[in-house]
Amino acid sequence: MYSGEEIAEKTLWIRLSSIEGIGSQTFCQLLKEFGSPANVFSATFKQLTAIVSEKIALSIKQDFNEDSLKTSQNWLMQANNHLVTLADAQYPQLLLEINDPPPYLYAKGNLALLNQPSIAIVGSRNASVQGEKNAEAFAEGLCHHGLCVVSGLALGIDGAAHRGALKANGATIAVVGTGLDIVYPAKHRDLAHHIVEHGLIISEFALGTPSKPQNFPKRNRIISGLSLGCLVVEANLQSGSQITARLAGEQGREVFAIPGSIHSPMSKGCHQLIKQGAKLVDDLQDIVEELGLSRQLNSQISTTANHDNAANTQTGSHQTLLDLMGFEPIALDRLVHLSDLTVSEVSSMLMLLELEGSVASIAGGNFQRIV
Repeated sequence: MYSGEEIAEKTLWIRLSSIEGIGSQTFCQLLKEFGSPANVFSATFKQLTAIVSEKIALSIKQDFNEDSLKTSQNWLMQANNHLVTLADAQYPQLLLEINDPPPYLYAKGNLALLNQPSIAIVGSRNASVQGEKNAEAFAEGLCHHGLCVVSGLALGIDGAAHRGALKANGATIAVVGTGLDIVYPAKHRDLAHHIVEHGLIISEFALGTPSKPQNFPKRNRIISGLSLGCLVVEANLQSGSQITARLAGEQGREVFAIPGSIHSPMSKGCHQLIKQGAKLVDDLQDIVEELGLSRQLNSQISTTANHDNAANTQTGSHQTLLDLMGFEPIALDRLVHLSDLTVSEVSSMLMLLELEGSVASIAGGNFQRIV
């Protein structure tokens, strides 16, 4: 927990950033010129207007209502809550390499993870069952290899990546687009609590900031900026994951993408990235080699995680049905036609396979193999 003096110093950073017109780049310009927020507030009007507009300079010099900072101050007084500024040793060094590093980060959890070698795993909110399985398996494997998994706590691929990291008892960082006193999406409240217990949640947005569309592209630069590389699992052509991958490339990070069906909209974004130079990934080793990591893994992970175990528990007829399904969505009547079995027989097999976790029923009355 912070002392009263430390909280007073931290809140000067929050106060400066709350002034209209001061974004991350302007904030950093002021720091470069004056050295600290305290020095900014003590600078003369003339000194300030050499860096910022007269309107912003007037806002800096005007009287300030300290009560507006009470919420932040009270939050900082709670255990495990932090404000990591550019002046702190814990500030992530990789973020200093990007064009507009956030002046500070609200953080809740283990600050040591901010400077641990990390990889971003991102993708569609409307992910397929197989896509989520892939994200979870890759996250688990990369954590076994000593990497921290960074993602955005969103539904779909992000959530699966965090779960995979936690499953491995590994490290994970969630970069969110709201204030840290808000969990978004609400469905991930339990997941967020688990991440705080075993990892870290961070945000550059003030407490109380709700979910806004414009916040998420902004937070994506932090997801990629914290990481050595960015793995896109599933994405359509117009997605936030595409933005994260583009930012990763601009920041000099490695970009990886998992290919999929040419018929799936969720594969088109990944295919476009591969055409543009992203490394095609169909095995964990592809990432290990590209990042120059050790080739000795604690366990063999692939996109068909647990396939062998699942296959060993299935009868020959069940395995035959799985083979006929492939990995694309398929209708019941199509399976009946391919297998030469009755509707009742196929339905019974599908029910057992679904209970085993080998098959999932999806929209439109179709089924999809997931292991």
